[in-house]
Amino acid sequence: MMPANSVANPALASVLTINGGSSSIRFALFSAGDPPVRSLHGKLDRIGLGGTVLTFRDDTRDRKGRLELDSADQRPAVESILDWLEDHVAFETLAAIGHRVVHGMHYTQPTRVTRALLEELRSITPYDPEHLPREIELMGACARRHPDLAQVACFDTAFHAGMPRVARLLPIPRRFEAMGIQRYGFHGLSYTFLMDELARVAGPDQARGRVILAHLGNGASLAAVRDGHSVDTSMGFTPASGLPMGTRPGDLDPGVAWYLMQTGALTSKQFNHLVNYECGLLGVSETSSDMRDLMALQASDVRAAEAVELFCYQTRKWIGGFAAVLGGLDTLVFAGGIGENTSEVRSRACQGLQFLGIELDEARNAVSAPLISDDASRVAVRVIPTDEELMIAREVRRLINTRPEPESSAGIHKEPCNG
Repeated sequence: MMPANSVANPALASVLTINGGSSSIRFALFSAGDPPVRSLHGKLDRIGLGGTVLTFRDDTRDRKGRLELDSADQRPAVESILDWLEDHVAFETLAAIGHRVVHGMHYTQPTRVTRALLEELRSITPYDPEHLPREIELMGACARRHPDLAQVACFDTAFHAGMPRVARLLPIPRRFEAMGIQRYGFHGLSYTFLMDELARVAGPDQARGRVILAHLGNGASLAAVRDGHSVDTSMGFTPASGLPMGTRPGDLDPGVAWYLMQTGALTSKQFNHLVNYECGLLGVSETSSDMRDLMALQASDVRAAEAVELFCYQTRKWIGGFAAVLGGLDTLVFAGGIGENTSEVRSRACQGLQFLGIELDEARNAVSAPLISDDASRVAVRVIPTDEELMIAREVRRLINTRPEPESSAGIHKEPCNG
């Protein structure tokens, strides 16, 4: 087989993106172009939960499929998805693989994956034990199978790296800051894409204004953006903070952790599992972490109704708080699975915010129109579908096209890595 990095012209080669989450792995293949064109894409879901299933769609052949897998744990799941990809993707034609990496420490730009980078990421796995181990395993496994193929890490924290110091500080003793304990923010790839799209559909002047981005999905956060730069965001040291989410609580009184561990109700490990997998919409509803399920149940189940109301109420609070941070508001953008598809949540999140200049056109909102604000609204309220995989492909393409590959870190094979 021809080594992957022997592609005659990397600028004309395809890019594979891999987005490893806490219980899923998304992938997409993009051909060369501006913008890159998605062909094959899919998702391995319910990793570690049983009933692991791979779904995919091949747009070039107008074909889709579903495959149930036996491997439910992390390493077998990684090997299974790579086995499947090798049967469906010509790796020798790839220019690079781009990975979403949730935690990027001090990195502010996409970075080539080397052994040194992986060791650095391993050292901070306690920062994000739910995402980093799988992301590291994916990059290491790709390196073992295709040592000559360049890999690029695209960091979710990079978008927020320039936040003002006051927005990064945590009110704890300063000695802990030396350990890297501060507010980082996440969903940065989504926010970067949304800002690019806002500039495209509304013009650069609107993108340089006072903008609140609401990425509302199973993982949910908001960001306050001014002059195109993040000035604050709801997630902090970990992705479990900020807004209540599918299974994460968002901001939580630290006394709750002390009480549960002091009384023996939970160990520290059990508490970590609680705040990542048992809280949020699932914890309040005792039924489901999926907003679609809760919307269907809210008329008959008070627990589901309260979960929906809590989510909308907290979203409204963050919008109001970030409007204060920005000194007003010009644009509000909804994105993510909930933000893009659930008109009632958008409506309820904006309820009572007329004093900020937010006026929705409910007919537009009902059909998730690109612009859902009323013509008389001082604030433009938009629905913009986000696309993290496309953002990764763009970042990878930009890196390999504009930066010559350094001899000391050309693919992982220049710094051997065994995962």
